[in-house]
Amino acid sequence: MPPVPATVRAKVRADAEGRAAFELHARLAERDLRMASVLRPNDRQRVIRALEVFEATGRSLADWQQGPGKPIIDPKDTLTVFLEIERKLLFDRIGSRFDQMLERGAIEEVGALKARNLDPALPALKAHGAPALSRYLSGEISREEASSSGKTDTRHYAKRQETWFRHQMKDWPWVKPEQALEYLISKLS
Repeated sequence: MPPVPATVRAKVRADAEGRAAFELHARLAERDLRMASVLRPNDRQRVIRALEVFEATGRSLADWQQGPGKPIIDPKDTLTVFLEIERKLLFDRIGSRFDQMLERGAIEEVGALKARNLDPALPALKAHGAPALSRYLSGEISREEASSSGKTDTRHYAKRQETWFRHQMKDWPWVKPEQALEYLISKLS
């Protein structure tokens, strides 16, 4: 992807401030119909990114995405492996981690963000658990419901990540963590 100068990024984001996602999508459609046709009108973050790239380069983000990319690391010099964690263990860890976040101030952090009256579409306010904790702070749901919702949201995200990995890393071997060292040694010998 092309670098977007900070001045262009700031200008596009300032223009987007206070505008609904569908308005930004309509603006993108006027400039870059090709990219607008593949983005959902309510996907504010991606629409803004497409506007930034178009503003900075005069080319569609779709053009940049289709161009051949140069890998950061040469595949010939790598050994790829995906560590496949058993789902129940992963979900237990997600629950435990969310509980730790609550104990260590996540509610207060969301409260501080909420007090700033920021745009709810900002990524920080859409972070896993943040919308539910915000609803808890507003008295709409209990702390237990907020915790359960945050954990569920995070588990759903983990499942989407796994699906993405399976489609993007088709030729990568999936190895259980307890077998990873043995697998790597066998490949390096």
